[in-house]
Amino acid sequence: MTERKTSAMPVQVQMLSKHFGAVRAVDDVTFDIRPGELLTLLGPSGSGKTTLLMMIAGFSRPTQGSIRIAGQEIVHLPPHRRNIGMVFQNYALFPHMTVGENVAYPLRLRKFGRSEVEERTRRALDMVQLAGYDTRRINELSGGQRQRIALARAIVFEPRVLLMDEPLSALDKHLREAMQIEIRQLHDRLGMTTISVTHDQREALTMSDRIAVFSNGRLAQIGTPTELYEKPESRFIAEFIGESTFLPLKPTPRGLAYGDQPVRLAEELPASGGDSLLMLRPERLRLVAPGSETGSGEEANLFQGQVRTVVFQGESLLFEVVLDGGHKVSVRMANRSENLRQLPRAGDRVALRLERADARIVRAEGRA
Repeated sequence: MTERKTSAMPVQVQMLSKHFGAVRAVDDVTFDIRPGELLTLLGPSGSGKTTLLMMIAGFSRPTQGSIRIAGQEIVHLPPHRRNIGMVFQNYALFPHMTVGENVAYPLRLRKFGRSEVEERTRRALDMVQLAGYDTRRINELSGGQRQRIALARAIVFEPRVLLMDEPLSALDKHLREAMQIEIRQLHDRLGMTTISVTHDQREALTMSDRIAVFSNGRLAQIGTPTELYEKPESRFIAEFIGESTFLPLKPTPRGLAYGDQPVRLAEELPASGGDSLLMLRPERLRLVAPGSETGSGEEANLFQGQVRTVVFQGESLLFEVVLDGGHKVSVRMANRSENLRQLPRAGDRVALRLERADARIVRAEGRA
């Protein structure tokens, strides 16, 4: 294994399904993974993401469909013949072996020579910043160190594809966030095609080139982190990627409206197969005094309401506002000194300003 771009392989998943009796754990899923891409399968528990990963790894047989790596069909190949690296949720390290023996295990299975085993093991440990740990016992390591050893063991034999099943779920918040950056940096150095599974949206946004969001066994949307956050196709995606509240809209001769108030958009409204909702990201709304921006109505959307609660959350303040139409909306404000001078209080009348460029319409259907 070398610290350079590897011969990255594309992966094609076509019409893949896995049924357990009447339950469709994975239901007719199709997507491609680009060579050298880090794709995250994201979704709530029971959405089918781990079942799909296990089918790619070879630990579960599809009911139907195709899985190809570099054009080769692998559905009928056993796991050990797929040349895939795997990082398990519980790391699956051997407690009776040393760190070095754990990392070297895949090489010995593949009958590598002694000198190459030693060299590859040394380089793998160096890449995960654990050089010199080869004689340590597994029970002497912290959770973060065990995660690194599991990663080193998965990449030491230069697999065609790397799979990771909730690789950071056992770590505390601070260490988990640090490891997200480390894994992303390691991936960029290796250039290895990687598929990761998580239910943590922030982890997916931090680590991924693209994210495939699953719901009830089906692929709900696939795209870059920016695409999914800025242009979700449904309420489910908007709720699962980031924070959102929603206002129901009705069609009028002049466009969509919230109650009697027209909604101003920066882009032409896309065709929708269902009821439309205005997506409101808390950080994209601005609190202003009622009536203070009446002259700017053509440039932005203004919604009148009353502050119900104000919550201090350290780096930000969260306001719950009840609009005159009766819907509750969340507004997040950064905790900066200039924002604290004239904070509205519970009971105050306010207006919420939403720029046209931040107004996003999503479908009402698609909620999990």
